Amino acid sequence: MHAAQLPNMRSMTHAEIEKELRQFEADQRERLGLNEPPKRHWRDDNPQDFDKAQRSSTTLLCGGLTQAQDMFIGAALRGVGYRVTPLDVPDNDALRIGKEFGNRGQCNPTYYTVGNLVKHLIDLRDQKGISTEQIIRSHVFITAGACGPCRFGTYATEYRKALRDAGFDGFRVLLFQQKGGLKQATGGNNGLEFNPTFFFALLKAVMSGDVLNAIGYRIRPYEVQSGDTNRALDQCKHILAKALEHRQSIFVALWRCRQILKRISVKRLQAKPKVSIIGEFWAMTTEGDGNYRLQQFLESEGAEVDVQLVTAWLLYMLWQSMWDTKQRMILPQTDSAKGGLKGQNTRKKLITLWLADKCLRSVFGLYAKLIGLRHYKLPDMEEVATISHQHYDVHLRGGEGHMEIGKLIQSVTKKKAHMVISVKPFGCMPSSGVSDGVQSLITAKYPEAIFSIIETTGDGAANVKSRIQMDLFKAKQAAQAELEAAKASTHFDEQIFSRKHNHSLAYPDTGTFIGTAARLAAH
Repeated sequence: MHAAQLPNMRSMTHAEIEKELRQFEADQRERLGLNEPPKRHWRDDNPQDFDKAQRSSTTLLCGGLTQAQDMFIGAALRGVGYRVTPLDVPDNDALRIGKEFGNRGQCNPTYYTVGNLVKHLIDLRDQKGISTEQIIRSHVFITAGACGPCRFGTYATEYRKALRDAGFDGFRVLLFQQKGGLKQATGGNNGLEFNPTFFFALLKAVMSGDVLNAIGYRIRPYEVQSGDTNRALDQCKHILAKALEHRQSIFVALWRCRQILKRISVKRLQAKPKVSIIGEFWAMTTEGDGNYRLQQFLESEGAEVDVQLVTAWLLYMLWQSMWDTKQRMILPQTDSAKGGLKGQNTRKKLITLWLADKCLRSVFGLYAKLIGLRHYKLPDMEEVATISHQHYDVHLRGGEGHMEIGKLIQSVTKKKAHMVISVKPFGCMPSSGVSDGVQSLITAKYPEAIFSIIETTGDGAANVKSRIQMDLFKAKQAAQAELEAAKASTHFDEQIFSRKHNHSLAYPDTGTFIGTAARLAAH
């Protein structure tokens, strides 16, 4: 457009200028041949219709935590009116199916969990003779979801893609957002009611699983008769599941479990290295092929395993909410509100989050006391953040964030473990790409730390276990030296020890040693 052709812009209104510019753009597109028909972009149909009328005829499929917790969640949700079937622990067949029907470049938890769901549906169709249409009509999968710098945010789409390619197009996948609380985005569906009853049922299931898992890992390495602990745990699982499903007293059920567990014969005077498993949430939590059955392998090699509890993850999410709220409060211009959170009472929100943290800890403490889990301390999230922040900015999110750093530091400084294993899927962006790089600084600062990083791919188990065995040898030596030092520091009498401490629920509070046997001997 030549200068002579330009209108007098000074005499035009803003709207007239915008109109003139749009016309100029249209003319140029026509002249250059750029007017193409609009493209139809792919859209995920995302079927989610599930209402109350379907609840009695629809089975919820769920899974992804420990075996005990999946079982308890199923029982607890049946107790509040849902039909629920927990999926099996994902195995390598699930991994194969996940890779067959999933996109390329996914992380291990995606392949295992996606494949596990498809595997279950294929079994319903091919082995139990249920038609595809009936499976789609009478089943719904519910899983956790979240945003963040991780492929976890795309899990739901991956589920639907694999389901479609496996012949189950239209199967419903419902997301339970980690930070959604009671305000879940359910698209208007009311088949799932995210009300206090629903949340309390989940909370009781998760905490019951946590305390049962924690006490099981404490007892099993020291059992006299192999298999006694697992048999007792199976009895406890059925007692707790029945109480949750029939909405009976969970306190009574936990006390009954205590009576069963206390009858296990143990020999505590054994130098067992304590090994803490940290890392990506699913990889460190699963008890199957997804982490090469790491917990069982460590126990078979003579270690006492310290697992991370789901309750600690809940505390971490509460801490995140409190931290984010405090950060927003010092940015009042962000949304033109005093205190930085327009439409919210920030003081009330912080008090609510603080009370939720205290209530969670109190209820967990009561559950632990009833089942006989002595002296178990949930992590102080503010302390973990403080010691991590100088190495890993707590504003960064994804995976366990700064907690991996804090856990390793605390394992050394607070004598929590002889050895720490960080397990994560191959190529996990926040964990492998960020946390592992920082951990090299931590091990340089604390050279006494025995720290192993392993990545899981579904294969390579022999290589991973060989590496662990090398570090575990050093941890065993440290545990043995510790026990001898504990004996030498006291007037140790094995008969007194056997009489006072050689029972399944014995566990020391704190001490200058790490190992259970050394702490008890010194105590």
